[in-house]
Amino acid sequence: MIEKTLWHPVALSESVAQAPLAASLLEQELVLWRDDSGQVQAWDERCPHRGARLSLGRVHGNRLECVYHGWQFDAQAQCRLVPALPDFTPPAGHRATAFEARDAHGLVWVRLAKPEGEDTCIPSSEAGDLRHINCGPYDVATSAPRVVENFLDMAHFSFVHVGWLGSRAFTSVADYNVQETATGLLATGCKAWQPRSNLHSVAPAQVEYSYELTAPFAAVLAKVPEAGSTAVENWREAIGLFICPLTPERCRVWFRLAVADLETPDAQLRDFQHTIFTQDQAVLESQSPKRLPLNPRAELHTAADRLSAAYRRHLQRLGITYGVCP
Repeated sequence: MIEKTLWHPVALSESVAQAPLAASLLEQELVLWRDDSGQVQAWDERCPHRGARLSLGRVHGNRLECVYHGWQFDAQAQCRLVPALPDFTPPAGHRATAFEARDAHGLVWVRLAKPEGEDTCIPSSEAGDLRHINCGPYDVATSAPRVVENFLDMAHFSFVHVGWLGSRAFTSVADYNVQETATGLLATGCKAWQPRSNLHSVAPAQVEYSYELTAPFAAVLAKVPEAGSTAVENWREAIGLFICPLTPERCRVWFRLAVADLETPDAQLRDFQHTIFTQDQAVLESQSPKRLPLNPRAELHTAADRLSAAYRRHLQRLGITYGVCP
């Protein structure tokens, strides 16, 4: 399954500290912990001895100790101590199942399998010298592809985000360009009239958008409102979307804000993003089927859906099967 060869976010980096932390990815239960060097570890949650949850254990002496019988595993996942047999040297086969894990963008990323061909990279979201803030997680009762498609969609602004990102008086979606890139898709020339496009808006504004799909379940949008419409001079921002597919019909969502604002408290910036996404969430969870249909005839399309249609074709080309349906 190609999805297992991709990097996915599973937790905030700061939440993986001294104690083991339970996580989940593609229906694989995980335990996350850090060794003495600070390197994050991601293992199968199940202890290989009697199947207890390793996240219930503790980190002790640069080892992860199982809560049930006290078996201790080093940072290479090798069992080094069986307390019931203190003189016993565990053989090489006495080990936990480990996966690749890395820190990036303030999140812990895990890959369940290595690709056979070209290597895969952690999706990027960094935006120059802007200030970066993580928002979430949000647990959403729909598939990861449904959330991505919503993120790439502008036609819903005037209905789901009335008074914020859209108005019923301005529903038209102007023509825009979509092209393929090395990582996915890029949409440019996107425009939207928005009553309150950001936290610092002081007047309705025409806002220019660009969207980049950076992985099957990750994307970044950049938006610049017209001059004079914000209290912060030369305001610009980018919003990264990172999704952890928990099951085919359930996912965990993070946003990474990049803003030209060094003064506003994190909580205020997060509150604005929270308002926008919770408006989306109710609609997302109402959609049926929860898995994104890839058959062009399964749902109706118009020219305003050009980017989402391109996204569906892109998933088909990649062979993505998780969270989609025919």
